[in-house]
Amino acid sequence: MAGFVRLSSLADLPPHLRGACVAIGNFDGLHRGHQSIVRALRVKADADGVPALLLTFEPHPRDVFAPSPFMFRLTHGDAKARLAQAMGLDGIIVLPFDRAFSQNEAEVFVETMLVEQLGVRSVIVGADFHFGRQRRGTPAFLRAAGERLGFDVDILDLMDESDEPISSSRIRAALSEGAVTAANRLLGYHWFFEGCVVKGDQRGRELGYPTANTMTPTGFQLAQGVYAVRARLGDRLLDGVAAYGKPMFDNQLPPFETHLFDFDEDIYGQTLTVALVGHIRGQEVFAGLDELMAAMDRDSRKARQLLAEAMPISALDRALGFVT
Repeated sequence: MAGFVRLSSLADLPPHLRGACVAIGNFDGLHRGHQSIVRALRVKADADGVPALLLTFEPHPRDVFAPSPFMFRLTHGDAKARLAQAMGLDGIIVLPFDRAFSQNEAEVFVETMLVEQLGVRSVIVGADFHFGRQRRGTPAFLRAAGERLGFDVDILDLMDESDEPISSSRIRAALSEGAVTAANRLLGYHWFFEGCVVKGDQRGRELGYPTANTMTPTGFQLAQGVYAVRARLGDRLLDGVAAYGKPMFDNQLPPFETHLFDFDEDIYGQTLTVALVGHIRGQEVFAGLDELMAAMDRDSRKARQLLAEAMPISALDRALGFVT
C-alpha cells in the first residue's frame, strides 16, 4: 500500500489517488471541528473503497489580501501535513494561493480542478466554506455542481463547545491570552510549532539556563510568558521550559527561547518542533538578576511537574507523539 502523500500541485497527482473522497478548506489548526470533517471523510472513503485526501491552501487567503501577513497562524503547511498523516488520511494537497488563483471562477475550480484533475468521487466541506472569485462558490453551489457533474457533496455543521462554535479564531484568542489548556482542548491535541534554531544573545547560558532560540513568524501572537514544553529534535523528544518575551531586556521581535532539561548540544541550524504542555506564568519584571534566576528555578520545577503529569488529549494527540 502506498504511503502518505503530500502534493503542492494537482498535476502531480499519482494515479492511485484519483477518484478520492476529498475534504476542502483552509483548516488552520485542524481543530476538533475540522476533525469531525476528517472523520466523516475517512468513513465515506472507506465505505466507497477510495482514498481520503485533504485539499487546502497556503498561504491563508486572508493573508494574501492583507497589506502584509497579519494572521496568527495555528498551522502552516508542514503542520497540516503532519496532522493529516496522524489522522490516517492517504494524502494532503497544499495548493499555493495567490491573487491570480483567487480569480478562478467557482465553476473553474469545480470543473477543472475537482472533476478533470482530481476526478473526485465525493467532496466534504464545512457549512462556512466558500471558494472562487468573490467567494461565489457556496456549499449550496457545490452541491448543485456535484449533482450536475456526478460527485457527492456532504456539508457538515460547525461543532460547538460551551454554546460557541469551535473555530480557529477562538483558539487564536485563547493562545494570545496564554490559555494553553483551553486552546489545546479545542484543538484536541497539544498545539505545536516549529522553527530553525538560531544564535541568541547567550544571556541564558550566562545565567545557567542555555536556550534553543527559534524565531517566530510574522503574526505570532502567543501571550508572552513562561511555558512547559515538549520538543522534538529529529527523532528525540526533550522536556523543557520556555520563555517568550524579554521584558527586562530588548523585547522587540523576541525569539521563542526553550531551555531543554539535561541537554547540552550545539543544535544551531536544526529544526526544533515545540509543543505547549502548560502555561506557567505571564511575563514579569524582576528587581535584579538574583530574583530572575530564582524565578527561573521555580519555573523549571513547575514545568517538570506539568510534564510528568501530562496526558494525551485524544487518539490524535497520542499519534502525534508529544504526549504519550
